[in-house]
Amino acid sequence: MRRRTLLYLGFLLVPVFAGAQQTKEPDVWAPWQFLLGRWAAAGSGEPGEGKGTFSFALELQGKILVRRSRLDFPATPDHAAFAHEDLMIIYPESGTTPNRAIYFDSEGHVIHYAATFSEQGKVLTFLSEASPQTPRQRLTYYQAESGTLKVKFEIAPPGKPEAFVTHVEGVAHRKEMR
Repeated sequence: MRRRTLLYLGFLLVPVFAGAQQTKEPDVWAPWQFLLGRWAAAGSGEPGEGKGTFSFALELQGKILVRRSRLDFPATPDHAAFAHEDLMIIYPESGTTPNRAIYFDSEGHVIHYAATFSEQGKVLTFLSEASPQTPRQRLTYYQAESGTLKVKFEIAPPGKPEAFVTHVEGVAHRKEMR
């Protein structure tokens, strides 16, 4: 009798497990895969010439994507050497598509971004909201040849939300996959 009960229980559980496998959710992070890993970057702009690293990694069991960055700028006649560090968390605001980000940096900035991909999926743009009182920021990643990214950070002055001026731009090369 005990064997028969176990056999029936086994037949009941097979459809449950099969159904769970068939209802697997789509990979919402698939468009973001080209960013995953560690990167070495060099760039220039308003703060001068700089070099650094950044990484993109899925965290919290794949619920968020975290970018950590550090850029080092050497001393110039105008300023002492300094380092810029930042952290950005990318997450889905509603539904399952990651489309929002929050950014923090070592200078005390906090920026809320909306994230969008180009139609071809080769350009990812983070854009802050327009405000008459504060600057607007745009951070763009251009997927170049395999293992290379072009990165541009632009700022628009308060009250002129489309008058972007490049603050820093550079090129990054993948150091390792994640």
